[in-house]
Amino acid sequence: MGFSSWIQERLPISGDSLKELTNEPVPNHLKHWWFCIGGTPAYLFIVQIITGIMLAMYYKAAPETAYESVAYITNEANYGWFIRSMHKWSGTLMIAAMVLHQMRVFFTGAYRKPRELNWIVGMLLLIVTLLTGFTGYSLVFEQLSYWGATVGANISDNVPVIGSFLKNMLLAGDTYNANTLSRFFVLHAAVFPVSIILLLVAHLSMVRVQGVTEYKFKGEENDEKTHFNFFPDHLLTELGIGLFLMVLISSLAVALPAEMGAVANPLATPEVIKPEWFFYVAFRWLKLFTGSTAVITQGLVIAVMMAWPFIDGAVRRRRPNSEFSVWVGVLAVLAIIGLTVWEAAVAH
Repeated sequence: MGFSSWIQERLPISGDSLKELTNEPVPNHLKHWWFCIGGTPAYLFIVQIITGIMLAMYYKAAPETAYESVAYITNEANYGWFIRSMHKWSGTLMIAAMVLHQMRVFFTGAYRKPRELNWIVGMLLLIVTLLTGFTGYSLVFEQLSYWGATVGANISDNVPVIGSFLKNMLLAGDTYNANTLSRFFVLHAAVFPVSIILLLVAHLSMVRVQGVTEYKFKGEENDEKTHFNFFPDHLLTELGIGLFLMVLISSLAVALPAEMGAVANPLATPEVIKPEWFFYVAFRWLKLFTGSTAVITQGLVIAVMMAWPFIDGAVRRRRPNSEFSVWVGVLAVLAIIGLTVWEAAVAH
């Protein structure tokens, strides 16, 4: 008995049965690559996990050893600089892709009934991913990352009722201490990734149960064939996107590798504290208002974004053809771009 026969006897799966299993019809609008961007964060998350495990083999989460261990990865470990740079760029692109995906879902109305809960799951995914980026940035124990973590914890202290708890939970104490980095590492390498996986499972399960929102473009209204095969047509599109992402990440890692700043000095506060680009909006907002006001208003904005499917539903029940959500979305995007550019223009 040959090996293939041995496998076939124990796993009676033929090519035809596998093709039938995976060949769920896919709406025609997914032939356009920009509608497939939802899978991009998942690709990048896999890169994050693989490179993160490699980095964790050398990283030492303590104030006395963190900076030296990252310096060893960057300057001495074989291809350490490349792995670290891939980890950095895949994280950056993952956040950018999630923002673009949420914008696409918003402007196409894909959050509407019966997909309101999936929009909330998507928003939670974005928030947890941002927190993962924040904790990862703080692990290097550079001057700016140290003070960025300190400022972030002080900002959380302004949250009504639970502020002091959040700060204590984040820093493992009232101030930055010997246990803070290990707390950040556990959050970054375990708590947040597991949370992302669970939210992804919930998100994909809802998509599977509810199906994909279908759209028709101009000139396609009378097409008899409204769907195409997942295998191999859509699978090839996804593989093409994955290949492009790997080339892009590798190119960015080589052209713009992750660097090392000055080691953290708790006794010397930098003149300007620089957050990562994805926090420019929040950081600029904090500069425009006082601590508690800024935190509360940002919380209200997040709450409105979470509840937007229900707000939009209430508006559309009164005015079915209202473009209210589109104009709100346009103003929100302009505000995000404006605040980001404003903060980026500040000398850091």
